[in-house]
Amino acid sequence: MVNKILKLKKEKGYIILAHNYQIPEIQDIADFVGDSLQLAKLAIELEEKRILFLGVDFMAELVKILNPEKKVIIPDRNATCPMANRLTPTIIEEYKEKYPEASVVLYVNSTAECKAMADVICTSANAIDVIEKVDSEVILFGPDKNLAEYVAEKTGKRIIPMPANGYCPVHQFDPTSVEKARKKFPNARVVVHPECPKEVRDNADYVGSTGQMEQIPEIDLSQTFVVGTEIGMVHKLRKKFPHKNFVPLENTVCVNMKKNTLENSLLALETESFEVVLPDDVLEKAKAPILKMFEIMG
Repeated sequence: MVNKILKLKKEKGYIILAHNYQIPEIQDIADFVGDSLQLAKLAIELEEKRILFLGVDFMAELVKILNPEKKVIIPDRNATCPMANRLTPTIIEEYKEKYPEASVVLYVNSTAECKAMADVICTSANAIDVIEKVDSEVILFGPDKNLAEYVAEKTGKRIIPMPANGYCPVHQFDPTSVEKARKKFPNARVVVHPECPKEVRDNADYVGSTGQMEQIPEIDLSQTFVVGTEIGMVHKLRKKFPHKNFVPLENTVCVNMKKNTLENSLLALETESFEVVLPDDVLEKAKAPILKMFEIMG
């Protein structure tokens, strides 16, 4: 199966990009593994004009928005993001009418149609920096209430989450999980994602994006790390730092990320589907706030 995928990808001129939360077998066949923004920016630099993207739909859309001339395919059209789908253009319109003075900052974990309505996009890694540099004290932020709360704590700005109850089910860790992990691994560092609830974030040693989680073992001399994010990230960390120990805070699985398999990845290459297609106006409007983010971050 693996050899067939690698052979076909080479014959048809595809590059394989996989998100950090993919199953180990998928990560191992990918040319590059990273977070959604890392992969989208990487795609700009690649010579290949065909991309097999192994993640969820909004991530594949992001790659397409930044690379409109390239063909982007995904193995399963049902690999979607429940949190991203909680925010709709209608909800954004309602909040904008209620808070006309506010700037709209959307998390990259949002649909292309929603991105098209934003002033600027941010990631979990740069949300604090982006919002600090936005010339507004009132921010409409979606779709993750936990990240909104975290950024509000760090910036002092009024961050209004939209919708009010948007969150990532994968990161809804039990508030007692950190305490339990410390008892089991007393010398470990606890690293959690900012999408986690406040009680989890406040009790961790580090709060960071998946990209930042990769940097922590390089600067922290600890041998054991408890990782508070989707289980797929543990595989990547173990592979990158084989001399250190990584254990999941909880065995949380994003079922949509796991919809990509070796079998449907091979089928995607054979049939060159399902192709990511977005209306021209959405492509253009969604690209502007992403470029604004790049401009802000220098």
